[in-house]
Amino acid sequence: MSRLPNLSRLHLGGLRDVESFRSHLAELKIQIPCDDELSDSLAQPLHRGGIHLGNRFAIQPMEGWDGTAGGRPTELTFRRWKHFGLSGAKLIWGGEAVAVRHDGRANPHQLAINEHSNDDLNALRETVTGSTTDLFVGLQLTHSGRYSRANAHNRPEPKILYRHPILDQRLGISSDYPLLTDGNIREIVEDFCKAAVLAQDAGFDFVDIKHCHGYLGHEFLSAYTREGDYGGSFENRTRFLREVVQGVRAVAPRLQIGVRFSAFDTVPFHRDMFGTGTPEALRPYRWGFGVNVENPTEYDLDEPIQFMRLLSELGVTLVNISAGSPYYNPHVQRPAFYPPSDGYLPPEDPLLGVARQMEVTRALKQKFPELIIVGSAYSYLQDFLPHVAHAAVREGWTDCVGLGRLILSYPSLPLDVIQGRKLQRKKICRTFSDCTSAPRAGLPSGCYPLDLEYKQSENAVLLKKLKAQR
Repeated sequence: MSRLPNLSRLHLGGLRDVESFRSHLAELKIQIPCDDELSDSLAQPLHRGGIHLGNRFAIQPMEGWDGTAGGRPTELTFRRWKHFGLSGAKLIWGGEAVAVRHDGRANPHQLAINEHSNDDLNALRETVTGSTTDLFVGLQLTHSGRYSRANAHNRPEPKILYRHPILDQRLGISSDYPLLTDGNIREIVEDFCKAAVLAQDAGFDFVDIKHCHGYLGHEFLSAYTREGDYGGSFENRTRFLREVVQGVRAVAPRLQIGVRFSAFDTVPFHRDMFGTGTPEALRPYRWGFGVNVENPTEYDLDEPIQFMRLLSELGVTLVNISAGSPYYNPHVQRPAFYPPSDGYLPPEDPLLGVARQMEVTRALKQKFPELIIVGSAYSYLQDFLPHVAHAAVREGWTDCVGLGRLILSYPSLPLDVIQGRKLQRKKICRTFSDCTSAPRAGLPSGCYPLDLEYKQSENAVLLKKLKAQR
């Protein structure tokens, strides 16, 4: 991967028409589909496997860092969910990453399943469905595993499955730090099943068994060096998934099940002396799922294809494709022009990151046409997102287009696109990454540059000071 040349010249915000964007792609030798005119591809309904979607936009799950210490939603949480419902998207994927137990929270303000959950989850679902009756709404169930910080944002309390030569050192994990036992894992399986019952009682249509971004479900997939029932072979590394799916079906039979997973990864990156992301020099790299062991900045789809085949066999119809982790290779997971405060300058043009996720999603969709596939990494496309999304759906690269951080600044973008309105350029996410920098400092996640609710808040002042100190 080469160092990103002349960043200012390559900023997408300076391109004003589709032809300029297409020329820009050609100059960079990047293959991304892009339509000149928008018809109705994104407005088309989708009916498959008992699931009915009104259009092809999906809202990705996001952690708001704005719950209470007890894991309950606040006014900011309800505001975000209301925006999801008003967006025009018909698939609300997970809404929020909700921890199935306290010690599995990624931050001390993450929503959590607890004694208040029946009322809270029902209220959140009603908030998102209050403006429409034809949404398909899920709840993302998660355990943060290695990245658990349940009690303080600056105090890691990791729950790990195996020793990682790079990530253990970064998190200060000693060589004698305890691993989760097989018995601990079976307890977590039960927690996922109990959480699914609550989600069903609250009226959700599906639950997402999260397997992405370095959290516990994702770490299972790369547990090659773990011994026992949950490590080593592919069968063992997917045992957690199978047990959760089977358990949820037994206790919450009305729920559909979805899985969001990182279809590929890379070796962790670090910030070099120039501030640019550089891959760690560890080869062969035996701690990543969907990774070329000998060249770990490249993906290998052999096992991700096996995983997709397993999902199909388990009757999991909804699959959301993501990649990597925000903790150790954010340019892979979430392509951006500006890095978060704890990140690094992108080592490649962010469009390469978009194209990489799109081409993997396309490859998996072609092999598993029976599944409903949601693609990710579209936000960096900015003004040209509708043109690329339209082409991707029209050409069968994906079934649905997932939108995350862009919705924080411009929640009505899907509705504007579907109804043929001109985009509101002042609301388009320019990937300043404050929605990540804020939670890294223990503040709520939101669009501080463009959303007045955040821009005019006391937290915006704190964030500016904290960024200046880094």
